[in-house]
Amino acid sequence: MKKSLQLMALVAISYAIVSCSDVSLDNSDNALNALNKSARTAGHDRGCASMDVLEENMKEDPSLKGKMDDVEKHTKDFEKKMKGSRVGATGTLTIPVVVNVIYSNANENISAAQIQSQIDVLNQDFSGTNTDANLVPSAFSSVFSNMEIQFTLSSVVRKASNKTSWGTRDAMKNSKKGGIDATTPTTKLNLWVCNIGGGILGYAQFPGGSAATDGVVIGPQYFGNTGYVSAPYNKGRTATHEVGHWLNLRHIWGDASCGNDQVSDTPTQQTANYGCPAFPRVTCSNGPNGDMFMNYMDYTDDACMYMFSGGQKTRSRAIFALGGSRASFNP
Repeated sequence: MKKSLQLMALVAISYAIVSCSDVSLDNSDNALNALNKSARTAGHDRGCASMDVLEENMKEDPSLKGKMDDVEKHTKDFEKKMKGSRVGATGTLTIPVVVNVIYSNANENISAAQIQSQIDVLNQDFSGTNTDANLVPSAFSSVFSNMEIQFTLSSVVRKASNKTSWGTRDAMKNSKKGGIDATTPTTKLNLWVCNIGGGILGYAQFPGGSAATDGVVIGPQYFGNTGYVSAPYNKGRTATHEVGHWLNLRHIWGDASCGNDQVSDTPTQQTANYGCPAFPRVTCSNGPNGDMFMNYMDYTDDACMYMFSGGQKTRSRAIFALGGSRASFNP
């Protein structure tokens, strides 16, 4: 496990905001960087310091927990409704995307082709048309899901900056702090592409947070599958994973040892998986099929994650339903 066991000692909460490190380090960011360094030393690179960041956000905004509890209640009600439905959550939802590029050098000022490649990957992964879908083990083929979500590139906003690392405090989302303000976040998904620092690939805001900071942040070398990209995270799956969080999906191991990701058709697993495990990988007495480590919400390499489940689809669609926290996206 990359660092989840270390984070569990800090906080055990049922939701998470995935994070990165801060150029203007305070005590919490110093601790976060120490954990990231330890994880990298152990040979793991897909950084996600969700519990640390959520703990800080809860301290800063005590009302956040209540908002997230409301989102979860609505989600459970929606899931019950869909369970009794013959058709379930169906129909393609189209989400316009604004890509905000903040760069301090030419590499970080990623090309239009790299940006479009990320939109293409999202559309493939969220429609189940990804070319590696045929690698899903037959044991999980019955729950493999077309999420029926498509993404269209609405606009690209670029801004040069002398800041070389942006961190976890959402400065990249604030023009007064040198970043770029979100564009109509109640109807558009904002993606910020900037160097995050601390060895972290990206982070997302879960439903329930402030509209002004809503969206996903990703490092430029992990965005898309062409151009300035870095293996083994060079196939655009960081955005797939982080957008999954934006859609209210949790890490598949539930951020706890044999935890709960609140999805019924994903097997309980002990912790995060890394690299490209061999199937089956049995943990938490989940044999014979073991972990669904090829799920986008695990920590495996980009080339070794290639599916969402039907339960994840239902959970994600709840936020767009009537009364959901992102219902404004549904025309």
